[in-house]
Amino acid sequence: MKRVLVSLPLVVGLAFGMAAPASATGDSHEGIEITVNINDANAEELDKLLVGIGPDKAASIIEYRQLNGPFESAEDLIKVKGIGTSTVEKNRERIKLQ
Repeated sequence: MKRVLVSLPLVVGLAFGMAAPASATGDSHEGIEITVNINDANAEELDKLLVGIGPDKAASIIEYRQLNGPFESAEDLIKVKGIGTSTVEKNRERIKLQ
């Protein structure tokens, strides 16, 4: 009986932790359209709003944009070191140019 009472809170805690809704983990913004203008956004916005883009890649996007001018398409992001087609595809709906 003691084992059951000791184990029960652990099992319940794990069950609720694993069943957390996506919004609690930050993976979903249901009902909200998230877009970012890759030609105007600062590094923090790129980092926070684009999937797979952290501070270093965001800084690389800004640097590329400053050296080469505005992006003409979402696919142009592939020219930035460290960003591949997979990252562009994950963000296709979020990327805006104007």
